[in-house]
Amino acid sequence: MTTLLISHPACVDHVVPSGHPERPERMRAVEEALAAEQFQNLAREQAPMADGDIVSLAHPLDYFEAVREASPSEGMVRIDADTSMSPGSFEAALRCAGGAVLAVDEVMTGKAANAFVATRPPGHHAETAKPMGFCFFNNAAIAARYAQQKHGIERAAIIDFDVHHGNGTQDIFWADKSVLYTSTHEMPLYPGTGAIGERGEFDTIVNAPLRAGDGGEQFREALETVILPRLRRFSPDLVIISAGFDAHTRDPLANLNLVEADYAWVTKKLMEIADETAQGRVVSLLEGGYDLQGLARSVAAHVTALMRG
Repeated sequence: MTTLLISHPACVDHVVPSGHPERPERMRAVEEALAAEQFQNLAREQAPMADGDIVSLAHPLDYFEAVREASPSEGMVRIDADTSMSPGSFEAALRCAGGAVLAVDEVMTGKAANAFVATRPPGHHAETAKPMGFCFFNNAAIAARYAQQKHGIERAAIIDFDVHHGNGTQDIFWADKSVLYTSTHEMPLYPGTGAIGERGEFDTIVNAPLRAGDGGEQFREALETVILPRLRRFSPDLVIISAGFDAHTRDPLANLNLVEADYAWVTKKLMEIADETAQGRVVSLLEGGYDLQGLARSVAAHVTALMRG
C-alpha cells in the first residue's frame, strides 16, 4: 500500500482579499513541493464534493444551508473579520470535506496505507454553527464522525499541531467521549482558547499550549509528556491529523520556531501509535501554514514521513 495524496484544482478558486495570508498560492506551493521526484510513488486522487449530509455529520444542516446562501455569484462577501467568500469558495470548502471523507474511505478499507489531504480553506476553527478564522466546515470533525458512522469505528483521535488552537474541533467534541482532541499551539494567540484546564466533559480534550519563542525542544517535550501518552491510553481506531504548518519559524502569523525536522518527528511518532492501536490508519488534513517556503518544506517533510510508514 502507498500513501494517498488528495487535492483538487477548485481549491485555488477560493479567492481572498489582497494581502490575506490564506491565499491560493498556498496550494501552488504545496503542489510544487509534492511534484518532486521523491513523491512520484504517491497515489493521487481528486477530492470529490461533499454534500449536506456529509457536512451535517459535524454541523447542523441549516448551518450548511446558511453558508451556501452566503456564497456570492460575483465579487466577495465578508463572513467575519478575517473570513470571506468568493464565488469559488463554497465548492472549495466542499472539496475539503469531500477529500477528508475520501481519505477515510481509502484508509479504512486498506486501499491506502495513509492519506494526506492537500486542500484549502482550512477547517479547525469552524465551530458547530459558526465559521471563523478562515474556516467554513470542520474537515477533521467531519472525518471523525464519518469514520464512526460509515466504518463503525469506536474511537477516533484528532491531533492538531497547527500554531492556532482548533477551537472549532474542541467545541464540536467537548461532550463526546468517543473522540479525543489534542492540541499544541501558541498561547496567547488567536483564537484565545486552548488552556490546559479546558478538558471537555469526559476528559477527552488535551491542550498543551506553548509560549512565544518556543521551538522544537518544547514542542517535542509537550508531545512526549502530555499528548502521546494520552493518545496511547485512548487507543484510537483511527488517527486524524490537523496538519497546520504555521508553527514553522518562518511563519508570519505566530512566534514558534519549529523546523521541518520537527514535523517529520511528530508524524513518525503519531504513526507509531497508529501502528499500535489503529492498524496504522492515519488521515492527515492540511490546516494552516502561511509562509510559502516554510509550508512547502514542512509538507514535504510530513509526507515523506507518511510514505516511510
